[in-house]
Amino acid sequence: MENHDAKNSLYEDIGLLLFLTLFSAAAILMVLSGNILLNVIYLFCTILLLMITYFFGILPSLIANIIFICIQVVIMVYQYVTSITHIPWQLSFWMLIPILMSLALYSMTQNQVALQKANRELRTTLVERGAFDEQTNLRTTVAYIEDIAVFAETNRRFKIPVATAIIKIRYFNDLKRMMSAQQLRQLLQLTSDAIKEKTRNNDITYLLDNEDPTWAILLYTDDKGADIATKRIEEGFEKRLEEDSSLNNLAISMKVGIALWNGETMKTPYDLMNEGIHETQYDV
Repeated sequence: MENHDAKNSLYEDIGLLLFLTLFSAAAILMVLSGNILLNVIYLFCTILLLMITYFFGILPSLIANIIFICIQVVIMVYQYVTSITHIPWQLSFWMLIPILMSLALYSMTQNQVALQKANRELRTTLVERGAFDEQTNLRTTVAYIEDIAVFAETNRRFKIPVATAIIKIRYFNDLKRMMSAQQLRQLLQLTSDAIKEKTRNNDITYLLDNEDPTWAILLYTDDKGADIATKRIEEGFEKRLEEDSSLNNLAISMKVGIALWNGETMKTPYDLMNEGIHETQYDV
C-alpha cells in the first residue's frame, strides 16, 4: 500500500513537471512563431481541451484533440490555397503540444485522485474499526483499551506510574435539552480542542462516548501529576467557553475522575477505565 502510494505520488510529480515544461515550451514557440491572432485562438482552444481532460477524462479529450488537429489542418490548407503561399509550418507545434499537455494533465490528476481515494479508504477503515473519531480526530474506546495494556506493561517493567483521567460534562443530560444540535457539536469540538491543547506530547487523549460525551487521557504520572494536568485542562476549557458566544451563556463545566493503574488489583484495561468513570461521580 505504501509503495503504491509512493508510486502514485511520483507519477503525479512527473505529470506536473511535464505539464509545466510543455506550457513553457508553448509560450516560447508562440513568441517565435509570430502569428498573434492564431496563437491566441489556439491557446484558448488548448485551455478548452485541458478543461475537457480534467472534467470528462482521457477519451473525450483525445477525440477533442483529434478534432482540433483536423481544424488546424483545414486552416493551413485554406491559408495555402487562398494566399498561394507556403504552409505556415511555424504553427504546427499546436498539433502536438495540446495533446501532450492533455496527457500530462490526465496523468497528474489521475494519480492525485488515486492518492485521495487511498486516504479516504484509510480514514474509513480507521473509523469502521472504531479506533478513530471522525469529527474530533481523537482515538476512541477501542484504541484506549489497547493502549492501557501497553501503559500497564510499561508500569510493570519500569515501575512508572500510570494514571487515567476521565472527563465528562457536568449535568449533560439537562444541558442537552436546552442546546441545539449545532451547539452540541460545538461543545464536543471545543472540549476536545481544550483537552488536546493542554495535554503534554506523551499524554494521549481519547473520546470514549459521543452520546454522553466522555473523554479519557492516559498519562505517565501519579495522582498528584494527573490532578495538576486536569486543573490545567479545566482552566483552558473555561477560557475557551468564555470566548465562545454560542456557549458562554450556559452553565457548562467539567467533572473529572482520576484513577491509577494498580497491577495487583486491576486485571484488565477495563478495570482502569471503570475506576476512572466511577471517580467522576465524586467530583461535585
